[in-house]
Amino acid sequence: MKLVLVAACALVDADGRVLLTERPAGKQLAGLWEFPGGKVEPGERPEECLIRELAEELGITVKEPCLAPLSFASHTYESFQLLMPLWICRRWEGQPQGREGQRLAWVKPGALRDYPMPPADEPLIPVLLDLLGPGR
Repeated sequence: MKLVLVAACALVDADGRVLLTERPAGKQLAGLWEFPGGKVEPGERPEECLIRELAEELGITVKEPCLAPLSFASHTYESFQLLMPLWICRRWEGQPQGREGQRLAWVKPGALRDYPMPPADEPLIPVLLDLLGPGR
């Protein structure tokens, strides 16, 4: 089975809210909400991938020292195994905007389960709740 490495980031604002992005129509799992990030390219470190993806998808600049490893998820899909490390980031430059047509939502940790997510993202919610509290 093919292993796919995807780097994801929990961007946390000053109010303790976490940014979720909606998968746009036409993409696999369209309409589900996820932590921003993307597929790690060959020869690319996961941190480099996150910095690139956050710039491309959201128009923000993240510096590597601001990325703190938090957890990871492993999920078996029908045709591949997904391994997704999750970083947390509380500092970036710019205002996140959906540059690829995706909707964005700033969500209190206690409300993360109100947003339907891909199966790989769901196990990361308790880790964020433990770290940030419910914040409702």
